[in-house]
Amino acid sequence: MEESFNTEHEVCDKLDYSPVSWREYFDQMEDVSVGPADNMDVYRIYRAGSDGPLLVLLHGGGHSSLSWAVFTTAITSRVTCRVLAMDLRGHGDTLVCHSDDFSTHTMSSDVANVIGACYGETPPPIVLIGHGVGGAIAVHTVSNMLLPTIVGLVAIDVVEGSATEALHSIQNFLKERPKSFKSMDHAIEWSVKSGQITNLESARVSMVGQVKRCEVEEADSLEKAGPVTEPVTGPDEESCDHSCNKENAPTESVYMWRIDLSKSEKYWDGWFRGTSHLFLDCNLPKLLLLAGIDRLDRDLSIGQMQGRFMMQVLPPSGHAVQENRPEKVADAVASFLLRHKFAEARRETRSSNSFTQ
Repeated sequence: MEESFNTEHEVCDKLDYSPVSWREYFDQMEDVSVGPADNMDVYRIYRAGSDGPLLVLLHGGGHSSLSWAVFTTAITSRVTCRVLAMDLRGHGDTLVCHSDDFSTHTMSSDVANVIGACYGETPPPIVLIGHGVGGAIAVHTVSNMLLPTIVGLVAIDVVEGSATEALHSIQNFLKERPKSFKSMDHAIEWSVKSGQITNLESARVSMVGQVKRCEVEEADSLEKAGPVTEPVTGPDEESCDHSCNKENAPTESVYMWRIDLSKSEKYWDGWFRGTSHLFLDCNLPKLLLLAGIDRLDRDLSIGQMQGRFMMQVLPPSGHAVQENRPEKVADAVASFLLRHKFAEARRETRSSNSFTQ
């Protein structure tokens, strides 16, 4: 009996770090073209659902719309709604002419342009949901009144005070993480073991949007990696593309980050500066989801006591809240949608207590 138990335990310890397709979570994938033919931008989007309000999902810095995959399944099982998750410029599989322009004006305009391309001048009622940088862009989009049918706003773990205080540590984080991985499986394993995404299911689908396969010269890469804690380290993405063009050079594949976030540093302060005031001044129902109560700054603390928005803290979840705790985030968002009558509960969940706060 004891031997059988130990064998089962060993099998359970062997986790599957292989990637999972977006098809498991979304109904369709599209590339949306915006702008004139000679200067066209193409945005990758994923959709789910066909009725109810439209939830427009904006991911955080360095991530992609696949970070919403598990949440999408959870929210569409709770309420009748439509989901549109988009890769922001410079991220995922979106391709734009000026991929290094990360100003809040440009990025919020991107959101409006994509919605306009998909739904014309009269889109369905929109609830804008953003995480991290995506949350800041969502606030700016609402504040600038760029979406004519927006009815609600959800910001996930984005607070001006704590965000601006943490900016100085971002470069250190970027320098310390691996520059490349010898396989997608190793990238997923690193993501989980490092704590970047603690939910294995989410990491298996979302890391595909963070790293991409690239051919590099064998001479440019270190010796083959052993444990995942020591992944192959290659050149940055630009030098990778350059070496791919060299003829007759022996190559091997590595997986590298899709975006070099360090190059966007001049925009970091602008993303978050003033967002607390803008969030509070948005004259529509609002929900703030936080990974910890320590995230709150003075303005939001006062606003929360005044009842100017709904708030829920979801510890312990880490910054990637919707990835690490997708069911809890879906519960909170569903409760918000039902409370304001933006959506209807699925029949099978009408009697559930999961929407209570």
